[in-house]
Amino acid sequence: MLERLFQLHRHGTTPRTEVVAGMTTFLTGAYIIFVHPSMLALTGMDQGALTTVTCLVAAFGTLLVALWANAPLMMAPGMGLNAFFTYTLVLGEGVPWQTALGVVFLSGLFFLVLTWLGVRERLARAIPLTLRLAASVGIGLFIAFIGLQNLGLVVKSDAVLVQLGTFDAPARLGLFGLFVVILLEVKRVRGAMLLGILGTAALGILLGVSPWPQGIVALPPSPAPIALQLDILGALQISLWASIFSFMFVDLFDSLGTLLAVCREAGMADPHGEIPHLPRMLTADALATVGGALLGTSTTTTFVESASGVSDGGRTGLTGVVTAGLFLLAAFFTPLIAAVPAYATAPALIMVGIFMMRGIGQIDFYDFEEAAPAFLTVLLMPLTYSIANGLAFGFISYVAIKVALGKARECDPFLLGTAAFSLGSLLI
Repeated sequence: MLERLFQLHRHGTTPRTEVVAGMTTFLTGAYIIFVHPSMLALTGMDQGALTTVTCLVAAFGTLLVALWANAPLMMAPGMGLNAFFTYTLVLGEGVPWQTALGVVFLSGLFFLVLTWLGVRERLARAIPLTLRLAASVGIGLFIAFIGLQNLGLVVKSDAVLVQLGTFDAPARLGLFGLFVVILLEVKRVRGAMLLGILGTAALGILLGVSPWPQGIVALPPSPAPIALQLDILGALQISLWASIFSFMFVDLFDSLGTLLAVCREAGMADPHGEIPHLPRMLTADALATVGGALLGTSTTTTFVESASGVSDGGRTGLTGVVTAGLFLLAAFFTPLIAAVPAYATAPALIMVGIFMMRGIGQIDFYDFEEAAPAFLTVLLMPLTYSIANGLAFGFISYVAIKVALGKARECDPFLLGTAAFSLGSLLI
């Protein structure tokens, strides 16, 4: 049955290899179970329900792409996208979380239509590489900034906006956890962030900084407080169109870039470099986002941590089936998950920021035509506490510079339209 479903022999793999790869992928990406619910809970959503939904959505998305596209990929609510949902839309603009879920649903629905029409890859080619890299770097800085705030190391100041906080017990424990995660990453230990989160939380409990968990195993909390609570009609207001586009844009390059990189590493590309089941993978990504919004979570995307399972030999959807099964199993350990404090998950946010900074070396800062829009994109995301603002200034400045220099023809029509849309969203 496994051979018929996943064609293991043709892909040069075995059931044992696939199982090990699936476990590796889960260990590498399981930190999302702790980090994501704690972040979205700041909007007023029920944290227990969020934990259950995170596990369900990760399992659903991963299983969908595993069985439909026979790919060793992990899907889950994406980092950066959840920060945009929480800090920009809900806390920053005062949008109710139900309406914000409607925005996520519409972005996934439009994403699905664009994928079916073949526009998704066309749009991806229209955005200059410089802006794509800058968007990733800016989101990384934004997430790391949030992590430092959760540690209490960066606090607001009436005089200078932000300043260094106090080194209290949670901050010291968080810094210790960050140091441990960095060492584990240097040693290439699988599941470094998960081990760092659990180790920091355990140390905090033993030292009396955090309370002991109320149990170990229990039935998962009901997702009812957040499931099917989205407000789609409220999300259709003109002022939120830019947010819908921002979710689409970030997910577009996040998922497409990850899919291309991981699938090529897994040997899934044909002799011409094309990936045969890429449309199915992109469709699964969009369907997972729509389903996730219905259940009550922000945008679901393909995780780059999938590469860890591929490096362990994962080549087929059986890897994803194992990963999905472990996410479902994790839902029964919610008492332990609920006992993990913010200072234990903060190091994971900072580490994600470090990972996303890698692309900055590919930006040519000696070419001011490219450097200035990239710099504005990177800088304004954390400073305005908004991914959408950073993207908008990046698109507008890039096109404005090209037009002023008489190089408007170098701008793809899709890019021109995106810049005009971004300018309109800022002026509304």
